[in-house]
Amino acid sequence: MTSQPDIPLFDLPYGPEEEEAVRRVLESKWLTLGPVTEEFEAAFAAYVGSKHAVAVCNGTAALHLALAVVGTGPEDEVIVPSLTFVATANAVLYCGAAPVFADITGEHDLTILPGEIERKITDRTKAILVMHYGGYACDMARIMETAERHKLFVMEDAAHAPGAVCAMPQAPCPTEARGPWSVVHGPRRCGSLGNLGCFSFFSNKNLATGEGGMVVTNDGELAARLRTLRSHGMTTLTWQRHQGHAFSYDVTQLGYNYRPSEITSALGLAQLRKLEGFNASRRRLTRVYHQRLAEVPGVTLPFVGREAESACHILPVLLPESADRAKVMAGLREDGIQTSIHYPPIHQFSFYREHVLREPVHLPLTESVAQRELTLPLFPTMTEEQVERVVERLRARLVG
Repeated sequence: MTSQPDIPLFDLPYGPEEEEAVRRVLESKWLTLGPVTEEFEAAFAAYVGSKHAVAVCNGTAALHLALAVVGTGPEDEVIVPSLTFVATANAVLYCGAAPVFADITGEHDLTILPGEIERKITDRTKAILVMHYGGYACDMARIMETAERHKLFVMEDAAHAPGAVCAMPQAPCPTEARGPWSVVHGPRRCGSLGNLGCFSFFSNKNLATGEGGMVVTNDGELAARLRTLRSHGMTTLTWQRHQGHAFSYDVTQLGYNYRPSEITSALGLAQLRKLEGFNASRRRLTRVYHQRLAEVPGVTLPFVGREAESACHILPVLLPESADRAKVMAGLREDGIQTSIHYPPIHQFSFYREHVLREPVHLPLTESVAQRELTLPLFPTMTEEQVERVVERLRARLVG
């Protein structure tokens, strides 16, 4: 049996509030999509700053529905980053469309490069699916301007970014599916800027419910279609029939079983009330990390100075090119410190190379960063002493 690390990569910050929330659901004897989910949706929409929120069973379902609801299909292309979790691109394949991979901005900003998006647009491009890596916002002002000019949908993968803020000096944002577009000034929360924003509540996320996800939008028609698609294309829900609001239903389109449970929604409500405090702790610890890591020779730190607007989901560093990352990770494991990699590039996975891509894809910045990236532990209850130990042991392992 493998022993638990002294300093894990993440830690689930649950307490009496989550236990009480689950107990109330169990006592209600209604476990699937129902009133607690509706309450969570309303609270999350208000927090993000969107008019509508639709809860689903996980973040991958959120991505799939966001693409499906605008009619993404086999003749379409969707521009995506490769430096992200594979679900981002898989959701495009679920719709029968083709993912088109774009490079990142650089070593100090691991989000998608707006200029790359512009270069990848063709007459088949349906949408741009961006990912706010690590909880740091993409350059949404430029991305939204590009989308408006080319009449494209924009989906935000905000799995890392609940509570993150995107500064918008001046940019067009949709109020409906394809417009009219309004000019937005000032900061907005990530997920609320594109046509649809997608969130994951997996166990390692800033807001964690084990599984779970959310799609947010300002378009009422899209929200209504999302609700139908998540439950088999049915016109009424089991909860509504249980309450006597309907006796039967029609199926109006091919839908999916993407319903959330009342338990995950209850956990989500409890976690949402703590999210601002959790994110504040993450930002404080990230600043400490950045200050200490600046003294470690050869280590490159992405996103320095941007902590205040970020959700600080993970703590990525780039090791020196001469470092043996596997050896460093093994050494840190011996020291009781868990680390990870975010991410192996999607375009280099064997499935994508052998079955998806028509020709080899080369993304020099993504590939360079992916070979050197190391994710260090970060969670709200982590102490500054633990941060100091991680940095001290990383320095030692790089020397050794």
